[in-house]
Amino acid sequence: MTQLEQARKNIVTEAMRHVAEFEGVEPEFIREQIAAGKLVIPANKIHLQTTLKPKGIGRAITTKINANIGASPLASDDAGELRKLNMALKYGADAVMDLSTGGDVDRCRCNLIKNSPIPMGTVPLYEMIINKPIEELNYDDILQTCRKQAEQGVDFFTMHAGELKEHLPLTQKRLAGIISRGGSLLAKWMIHHNKQNPFYDVFDDLCDIMREYDVSFSLGDGLRPGCLADATDEAQIAELRTIGELTQRAWDKGCQVIVEGPGHVPFNQIEKNMKMQQEICQGAPFYVLGPLVTDVAPGYDHITSAIGGTAAAFYGASFLCYVTPREHLGLPDEDDVRQGVIACRIAAHAADVALGIGNSRQWDDKLSKARADLDWDRHLQLAMDPETARKMRDQTQLPQTDHCTMCGKDWCSVRINKSIRETAGK
Repeated sequence: MTQLEQARKNIVTEAMRHVAEFEGVEPEFIREQIAAGKLVIPANKIHLQTTLKPKGIGRAITTKINANIGASPLASDDAGELRKLNMALKYGADAVMDLSTGGDVDRCRCNLIKNSPIPMGTVPLYEMIINKPIEELNYDDILQTCRKQAEQGVDFFTMHAGELKEHLPLTQKRLAGIISRGGSLLAKWMIHHNKQNPFYDVFDDLCDIMREYDVSFSLGDGLRPGCLADATDEAQIAELRTIGELTQRAWDKGCQVIVEGPGHVPFNQIEKNMKMQQEICQGAPFYVLGPLVTDVAPGYDHITSAIGGTAAAFYGASFLCYVTPREHLGLPDEDDVRQGVIACRIAAHAADVALGIGNSRQWDDKLSKARADLDWDRHLQLAMDPETARKMRDQTQLPQTDHCTMCGKDWCSVRINKSIRETAGK
């Protein structure tokens, strides 16, 4: 049985216990959330037997973040992707997606799964069309590739099954059109064959494969907006309604479901988007790419996405996909991965603090106390990125002093306030 099926039968699994311990809640609470479809533990039975340490994704627990990695036909290799994985792990990613479209994708994927203690996701479509045009894709390709990746241990699949043939005319008025890689490829297939989305047609068969290995669905939004002008339009909403239908169908088959959401959304539309998804998809965990709140910051899109990510998580998203500084510009390198993960973690943590989830705020208060006490060692240890914080501190050439170069000794408000407290305490 899948985690969902066991939860429905009032069975608390070891994976549920592990998640409960990590989150500081009762295992029964995790079971109830999974049974209701509001929480997912992406844990392929194969991966669970080896390196995987289960993670929970749902609004009732801490916001999780995903890092996309993967080789392209033009850049990177197996060793490079493994370095990116290790960078993502080092800086606190909760999940990783291998989006490889070039090289030996099987070898790369298996190597990443072998070395990943966190859930690993893929977009199976990418492998299906390596070295052949999308027009040659057939139903057997879809089912065989998904079964193979499930057997390898992939924990969640992005499936663009909600993008239907009748939705495509709704994109004609868009400024940016269909910007999802999977979405655009499937649109091309549907137009060429004049047929319905093949992933929609074989959805029940996909459920059977994924149930067998407990691979979670991540129902992809192939018609997500790629610029602010296209946000919350007819095409996006029409696809979301189909995804709502598929969510229920997957649940009926015993499969766990995550729903993917938009990537570019004006700040004032984020709340509406999050609440609309919660209603249409009955509370299934929402996974958003950012969202980016402005289109004019290439090179800084890890910042624009973090701004949107905090709002998205506050209003209902439970899973944030990082965006790196190199988004829209090129394949990210290791340092881009680091910056993307940290920015996304900041966004997720800020939302958790605002929502009062778990002990999130205690971390902030501990660091603030260390700062107020001028306890530099403790201050740096508690930083989200201690390595960078310590490097910046050491570059001031004042590592042993009780002040920094911002104010100096006599102007330091923290130092003055510490002195006032000490005097008042006498």
